[in-house]
Amino acid sequence: MSYTINTLITDSSFEDVDTRTRAALAEKGFGILTEIDVQATMKKKLDKEMSGYRILGACNPSMAWEAIGLEPKVGAMLPCNVILQESPQGIEVSAIDPVASMQAIDNAQLKEVAAQVREQLRDAIGSI
Repeated sequence: MSYTINTLITDSSFEDVDTRTRAALAEKGFGILTEIDVQATMKKKLDKEMSGYRILGACNPSMAWEAIGLEPKVGAMLPCNVILQESPQGIEVSAIDPVASMQAIDNAQLKEVAAQVREQLRDAIGSI
């Protein structure tokens, strides 16, 4: 089992991939709850240079509602983090597979919700 969902974009800038990623996630019902510009944070806090690296906290409200209703403490694992990472090969967009991240919780219904979220994330990331 792969623990991540990935795609590599080789024909676009970091900001263009960011815009495309947000649009693809929105198309599948995800909103961005949090955003961490790791590149800017490392520069500000440590005066260190690094390539573009951004973490988007993506949430599908109806799936989150269902998951929290099934397992109230699952909120500690939300939202789904989607990372954009600049490399010499291009911009990689990745997310942890929600099914893999929910393995520690023994709740079959929650795993079904996680599988639905996985498909939505896979579709979104695959369409960038």
